[in-house]
Amino acid sequence: MEKLDLRKEHKALYSARPGPDVIEVPELNFIMVDGKGDPNTSSEFISGIEALYGASFSLKFMSKKERGLDWTVMALEGLWWADDMEDFDRLDKSRWKWTLMIMQPHQIGPDDFETVKGQLRKKKDNPAVDLLRMERYAEGSSVQVLHVGPFSAEGPAIMRVHEHIKMLSGIPSGKHHEIYLSDTRRVPEEKWKTIIRQPFTKIG
Repeated sequence: MEKLDLRKEHKALYSARPGPDVIEVPELNFIMVDGKGDPNTSSEFISGIEALYGASFSLKFMSKKERGLDWTVMALEGLWWADDMEDFDRLDKSRWKWTLMIMQPHQIGPDDFETVKGQLRKKKDNPAVDLLRMERYAEGSSVQVLHVGPFSAEGPAIMRVHEHIKMLSGIPSGKHHEIYLSDTRRVPEEKWKTIIRQPFTKIG
């Protein structure tokens, strides 16, 4: 049985220090689902998370059984934005858009994904299953920090990221990215660990 350690393989991406750190994010393999609205009140958000984890664990078990290839399911991640970024800056969460995603081993391909998606359709009455997709995603040059505490207290960490980008003569590009390292059902919110990441482009 081959056991992959994806966290170790991509250590710089999934074990952020208080930072800020400048990193290069290569193209990685993800299962994704898109949605919109306040994550605190959106049923779409909850069903998306359930579909992502259902697909990720099904892929893991199928691969372990058929190929002898195993891994620990990776952390939930989220890309966040708004059509009018002032809505995002004003914390008008009803206008937020998001992509939830979980990274997969590069050995997992579209055929594997479609097989598992078909299985989930039969097992679960979850409309988000049909919205799942597999996609390669790269961010390139990025700045990230580790935030410890509730999501509502992320503001200073986000500001540090953007100030560091400005210091590097850069401007933000791409979407605000968060990686949720803690199980919020078991860990008290003051100890939640979240990686805050922002891709950027140098100017001048």
